[in-house]
Amino acid sequence: MSRTPVSDAARERGQWNQAWDAAAALDPEWMEDFLAVGTLPLRRGILDPKIYEFLAIAVDAACTHLYAPGTRRHIAAALDKGATPEEVMAVLEAVAVLGLHSVSLGAPMLVEEMRERGLTMTGGRAD
Repeated sequence: MSRTPVSDAARERGQWNQAWDAAAALDPEWMEDFLAVGTLPLRRGILDPKIYEFLAIAVDAACTHLYAPGTRRHIAAALDKGATPEEVMAVLEAVAVLGLHSVSLGAPMLVEEMRERGLTMTGGRAD
């Protein structure tokens, strides 16, 4: 049995942040507990996966965090789970009160993800 199933799953799903490598090497139990706490509502089925991604986008895009790799990963995951570009933009707009940087960070990523899916925006709606 793996000592770090949550960490292992994050690595397997491409959700692992390489910045965590040193902490995980020094104290894998702490890293496991840290990740377990953050994913508990999702793993218990309390939050819909799309809603969880919205929250993760908001946290990662917030001006107090501005974590671009996480923002991009969660935007892509939200779209994969059925979110519309309008919903993702609404999340970015909701955290914009913390700073315009939230939208300027996340909006280009949303445009890139839409482009990869062959979508465009016209008049505030995805085509």
